[in-house]
Amino acid sequence: MKKESDHGAEGTEQELEAGYNESRVYELGFHLDSELPTEEVKKTYQSLRDAIAGVGTIVAEGEPVKIPLAYMISRSEQAGRRDFTSAFFCWIAYEAEGEGHEKMLETVRAENRIIRFLDIRTTKDAAKHSAEMAEIYAKMPENAEGAPEEDASDAELEAALKDAGAA
Repeated sequence: MKKESDHGAEGTEQELEAGYNESRVYELGFHLDSELPTEEVKKTYQSLRDAIAGVGTIVAEGEPVKIPLAYMISRSEQAGRRDFTSAFFCWIAYEAEGEGHEKMLETVRAENRIIRFLDIRTTKDAAKHSAEMAEIYAKMPENAEGAPEEDASDAELEAALKDAGAA
């Protein structure tokens, strides 16, 4: 649908929307099917990365990491319902104009190996900070992340609460 603006210029409604042709930074986070072979996960991630590079500029990224999901995700497929309790999580921050962003969303929606995705607007600084934090977490020893916390006695907890209240 063509629409005329106040200044007489023609364009689609989206193009006339404020900032559509401006370059913006987006972060695409997505879960890939956990039952895919590692090689297939890498290929899928790389193909999405290449598609993003084709419509814009990659700012930061987090390669696929298998994680347990906080809740089960169910989806209907031709063979029936599938439930997912884990997935490969990936993210890519990129800069693109409105048309490139729309093209990228179409690509992501068409990829059937993606269980769920989220595409949000962000800033370059926030995307770079996410990449830095991912590096820090990757360098942490496994025991520090997954180690059970020591149980504190009731007396220790009460003393800590009194100290916190006094401060």
